[in-house]
Amino acid sequence: MHVYVVGNIGVDQTYLIDELPEKGASIPGRKISQDLGGKGANQAIILARCGIETTLIAASGNDEQGVWCRHKIKQESLPLFPSHPLDCATDMSIILNSADGDNANITTSSAADSLTLDHITSALYHAQPGDILLQQGNFTYEKTRAIFEYAHDRQLFTVFNPSPVKTPFAQLWPLIDLAVLNSLEARLLSQGHRQTAEAAQRLLADGLRSLVITLGADGAQLYRGERHYQVEATPGTVVDTTGAGDTFLAVMLASSLRRGVPVDALALRHAGTAAAITIGRSGTLNAFPSRAELQRVLTAPDPII
Repeated sequence: MHVYVVGNIGVDQTYLIDELPEKGASIPGRKISQDLGGKGANQAIILARCGIETTLIAASGNDEQGVWCRHKIKQESLPLFPSHPLDCATDMSIILNSADGDNANITTSSAADSLTLDHITSALYHAQPGDILLQQGNFTYEKTRAIFEYAHDRQLFTVFNPSPVKTPFAQLWPLIDLAVLNSLEARLLSQGHRQTAEAAQRLLADGLRSLVITLGADGAQLYRGERHYQVEATPGTVVDTTGAGDTFLAVMLASSLRRGVPVDALALRHAGTAAAITIGRSGTLNAFPSRAELQRVLTAPDPII
């Protein structure tokens, strides 16, 4: 089983601030780290560290940041396609990390926009029925849909993490086998339902096969057909929430793949334990659990205890 992560890669610059700014505000801040980032890269790295055969399909630019990103990916022993730079600037995220551990992100997309459908389908040439295609919300609706249609035609299992969220994504549910959303994204993509349970039922009624909704400190919920599971969050100290959602998704998927079962409550508990490790550290790549830590998490029969 092979996971193809189609997304983005970039540089994360994190600034420490007292509190998230209001519109029009000028606030003091201090740069505290520079790290590899991009939701696609984050999820692919964690999947690879979990021992899952993974390919990252993401564009880097022909600048110093691109050289740095490709070197970081090479250190993870993670195949990257295209392996060469494209004629663009490498994407970057500016992360505002407040004193209470919350964050806001500003992300560029010039490299992600330069990744063409031809690039992507070439990388998927050897994909086999039953392999997984994982995609985030970095591309336009049109490109995102074309990728999922290609995967659907190739009988790949499709996983969608629509972040950053775009309203037209709600038209894609019949092409998606599993969606992973936070509670805000679920409400935005379910015609404005205010309650999470109502939003979930609306998404399933619109053609989605299975759904995981992450709830931060309140844990996560899994919906599949008539079945509904809720798992509590793993306790932990919040230092920096950056990358926690990516950790959760990748470990959840890895748990189910390693055990040869659909995503279940145990996969959510494994994911919650790994996410608690991430939020207890600063940064992005530097905050992710190591291969050894992930091995311990994924072999625990009940990691919350």
